[in-house]
Amino acid sequence: MTDVQTFSDRLINNIEKVIVGKRSTVELAVSALLCQGHLLIEDVPGVGKTMLARSLARSLGCSFSRIQFTPDMLPSDVTGVSIFNQESRVFEFRSGPIMAQIVLADEINRATPKTQAALLEAMEERQVTVDGVTHSLPRPFMVQATQNPIEYEGTFPLPEAQVDRFLLRIRLGYPSKEDEILVMERQQYRHPIEDLEVVASAEELSKMQEDVKGIFVSPALKRYIVDLTNQTRQHSEVYLGASPRGSLALYRTSQARAAMLGRDFVLPDDIKALAVPTLAHRVILGPSARLRDVNARQVVEEILNNLPVPGGDPTGPRRQS
Repeated sequence: MTDVQTFSDRLINNIEKVIVGKRSTVELAVSALLCQGHLLIEDVPGVGKTMLARSLARSLGCSFSRIQFTPDMLPSDVTGVSIFNQESRVFEFRSGPIMAQIVLADEINRATPKTQAALLEAMEERQVTVDGVTHSLPRPFMVQATQNPIEYEGTFPLPEAQVDRFLLRIRLGYPSKEDEILVMERQQYRHPIEDLEVVASAEELSKMQEDVKGIFVSPALKRYIVDLTNQTRQHSEVYLGASPRGSLALYRTSQARAAMLGRDFVLPDDIKALAVPTLAHRVILGPSARLRDVNARQVVEEILNNLPVPGGDPTGPRRQS
């Protein structure tokens, strides 16, 4: 798995020229890319959400488009529209910004739920349907969405079905004092993203994505993943637990993390490190939990602490001598 490790290190180091002091968050973003998943970046304004998404896209030799979501945006502004050509007397499809390999959905929760829902088919099935005609999206395809916390004015909560389609939800947080000084110094004359180079091609990315699928996960660890997900459905504070898509997300991202660290097998530590970013946004808490300021992250961490980690050799019988 040295190829995936080399590829991810090259990508992460390039992004860190723009995003300072957030390597663990950048690693999560790259793991979502390797899993062919979509990324939700949620945090307060001004901490670099859009810059992270733009840096990841700019580091790849892929087509890129940006959608700035606003309350008056229509679904056709995302997917495209059919226009009648008076010369040829036929309807022609004018593609929307969703028809790109890397799509930045900036401030996605400022659009109405109807417009947000325009992304559902694209994110799950890699296609869009306009006026009864289905149009395939390019491969690889990834949606990187940014949003402010829903407590802020002028925002709409994302529909549960759409939140579930994001492989990971990550947060950047405020930088340390030293990192914030470094950010100011790097942007004294021009923004570092203007000089960011392309360090990987779409073809190389597709190969790495296929390699990640071959990472070995032992039967015991597969049961551990399912047990974690099932515990979110049975927890007393939870109204609606993580879906089977959450189990698959934890399975895929664990494979990606192992490959990024140079292993061809998953360890329990991989699963524990990714449980919160893959499962917490899929958990809907009950009213009593919200009244007591209990959040989904705390619930997932509690489950991790209480659920026994499986023993045995995670490398599997095929690696035993």
